[in-house]
Amino acid sequence: MKKIMLFCMALILLAGCGKEEEIPQMLNVDLSVVPNKGKVNEPVKFQAKVTYGDEEVTDADDVSFEIWLANSDDHDKIPAKHKGNGIYELEKPFEEEGTYYVYAHVTARDMHNMPKKEFVIGKPSPPEQNDDKKEMDEMNDEEMK
Repeated sequence: MKKIMLFCMALILLAGCGKEEEIPQMLNVDLSVVPNKGKVNEPVKFQAKVTYGDEEVTDADDVSFEIWLANSDDHDKIPAKHKGNGIYELEKPFEEEGTYYVYAHVTARDMHNMPKKEFVIGKPSPPEQNDDKKEMDEMNDEEMK
């Protein structure tokens, strides 16, 4: 009986060792804004090159661009269109000068990635504070009360 049990345990261990574990890949998003310094009422092109490891992602669950003027609470979230080879794109003109920000929201392969870029239309406006600094300022303001 012991020999049968040892034989079964050896089979189980060998079966476990024989399997190759799949190494998880990362969802990568290369965000570009062209031009980085644009003009009022001229289109700006936003591109997100989406890859999973070495594979181009042509079937992302969601790709959209969240765009806003610095220090504004008004954010536009606009879906991107797949142009081929894992490239998702949006073109948009801007009517107001200033410093802007864009997040590329990408969901694919059960992962989410959201790189951020700054760009300027016409004359720059004051940029946003770093989120960590903004949070510290808010905490200090509350402690003063």
